[in-house]
Amino acid sequence: MVKNLSCSASASASACEWIVCCLLLLAASPVCSKTHENPANDLVDIINSNRTSMKLPSLNRSPGIGCVALQYAELCKGNCTSNNTLHCSPSEDNFTEIFAPNCGIELPTFGSITGQIIGCHSKHLGPSQAFSQVLIRDNRTLSLLRNRSYTEVGVGVVHQSHKGPSYWCVLFSSDRANSTFVLEDRGIGIKQKKGCFSGSSLPCSAAGMKKTTKFANVFMVITCLWILLLQQFE
Repeated sequence: MVKNLSCSASASASACEWIVCCLLLLAASPVCSKTHENPANDLVDIINSNRTSMKLPSLNRSPGIGCVALQYAELCKGNCTSNNTLHCSPSEDNFTEIFAPNCGIELPTFGSITGQIIGCHSKHLGPSQAFSQVLIRDNRTLSLLRNRSYTEVGVGVVHQSHKGPSYWCVLFSSDRANSTFVLEDRGIGIKQKKGCFSGSSLPCSAAGMKKTTKFANVFMVITCLWILLLQQFE
């Protein structure tokens, strides 16, 4: 009788441990997804970290320029070569007639883009890898990173498909910070369906990420319940 009570207590304690473990995993999953939900913002942090290490001022994170950078990257999809070289040059009309309206930028505030770095890679890379392997690869791009006249920066990133090439675009401006590339209604009207841009609170490919996160949560719950059920028959 004592033995049975001991086993029951042990099983109960084990079940409690699994329940606690499941709850911790479910609580941690949203935090983990939020940490890495916008690689465009992460890349701006890397750019500013490199600038400050060279005694250069940090650049203002402009949502307007970031949205334009995303439009730029989106336009370049399909132009990544087998050796990860990107050939893409939008016209000035693209900026004012397509990019600006898509972003909801007040046209009188559309400033000047004084520097740009674009790149692609056949694999989905993290921000630090994209910085060193895709964007800052030669003296020209390094000189852009070190330019003292820049005041603002915007980054856009988009993937061609689930396993296809990733496209990165970094745009710089020398205009007075927060005076240009103003978004109408603070960007509330932007319909971001693919990719992500710096200065935005939206995650990268929001809809897809939410579906993936929900599926992962459901999978964890089912797994935990299955383990608990198996323990009852041991």
